[in-house]
Amino acid sequence: MHELAGISKGQQNKALGISTLAFTICFAVWTVFSIIGIKIKQNLGLTDTEFGLLVATPILTGSLSRIFLGIWTDQFGGRIVYFVLMLATSVSVFLLSTVSTYPMFLLAALGVGLAGGSFAVGIAYVSRWFESDKQGTALGIFGMGNVGAAVTNFGAPFLLVAYGWENVAKIYAVTLFVMAIIFWLTTKEDPVTKARKERGEKVRPALMQLEPLKHLRVWRFATYYFFVFGGYVALALWLPRYYMGVYDLEIATAGMLAACYALPGSVFRALGGWLSDRIGARRVMYVTFLGCMTCLFFLSYPSTEYIVHGIKGPINFTLEIGLVPFVILTVFLGFFMSLGKAAVYKHIPVYYPDHVGSVGGLVGMIGGLGGFILPICFGFMNDVIGVWTSCFMLLFAVVGISTVWMHISIVLTDRKMYPELKAAQSLPEMMSGLDK
Repeated sequence: MHELAGISKGQQNKALGISTLAFTICFAVWTVFSIIGIKIKQNLGLTDTEFGLLVATPILTGSLSRIFLGIWTDQFGGRIVYFVLMLATSVSVFLLSTVSTYPMFLLAALGVGLAGGSFAVGIAYVSRWFESDKQGTALGIFGMGNVGAAVTNFGAPFLLVAYGWENVAKIYAVTLFVMAIIFWLTTKEDPVTKARKERGEKVRPALMQLEPLKHLRVWRFATYYFFVFGGYVALALWLPRYYMGVYDLEIATAGMLAACYALPGSVFRALGGWLSDRIGARRVMYVTFLGCMTCLFFLSYPSTEYIVHGIKGPINFTLEIGLVPFVILTVFLGFFMSLGKAAVYKHIPVYYPDHVGSVGGLVGMIGGLGGFILPICFGFMNDVIGVWTSCFMLLFAVVGISTVWMHISIVLTDRKMYPELKAAQSLPEMMSGLDK
């Protein structure tokens, strides 16, 4: 990219570091209902389905807004869009502390959800600072901002106990407002947007930005992200409630154990980006899906009592996953998901270098919708089926479908589209930086 001529490594790292910090705070805000929602549930006497809807509502706004925010980022640049988004969200979070009824909580949650749209803005902004063979690593590091979910799961319970949920919302609002100011004062316009303005080029119409969305491949990538990101967000929201219901833990302990899942689901995203650059995104996706299926198979098994009719009479025994094995399995599940989140976004700059914002926005939107739909499904399945592990059964089905579709597309679809390539390993997203 000729726009990167003269851009120093220090400038690249500064843009990446500030953007990642901003995304971490936005993600912490986006998932705040995973903790304060439990207190609201107790105060209002909500069912599990109503609780699932409450914690998922911010995810809806954060998901649907991503495609539009991605387009605006392509048009106007990530710096201004990121700044305005954080300011608007901080106001919504502060107003959350003033409501008291369930319908008003849902309305306020829609405003809080704008924080989730920051991903589409940041992913486009950061990608424009780096060469194509370094974008996987850079975007993986940026995606580590998902650790904001762990920050909320770990820190918010203590704030809630000490100050009440209303003050938790106010603290989050002020923090986000301060981050917006810091971001504006310490960042510069990305080199691609700057070069376009210097050349006097007109902004591409939104319909042109949406043109790549007609490709089935884009929707396939979005399906992958529905699981690796949507499933991650859903569990980050749901696990505190799960730990309290299944293992009878206090909210602070439940939050810390949920953070044990959320933390590797974030910090290893950089490793996923690096591996995608080195060995190819599809190889990483296979590792992700197969690893997640293995974890979810064991997590799905409900606590069961067996009676074996032995020679000397009935033999009773119980099969269940204890707290420690459960926590370990969720840590591994988060790890594999983190690799996949980075690998999905490695595909996008390779196939759609001029539409990273719009395509990344769509993929992020579908992934975010997973974070909205799945918690509601978890709550509904609890109320109807009455089995706690049904949430993991559903995730196992989702990852199974994604795995089959990916493999079929590699074996059949892509080889027909690229007949000159004899092996799936030769496809663009399989190539490492050394192959280019």
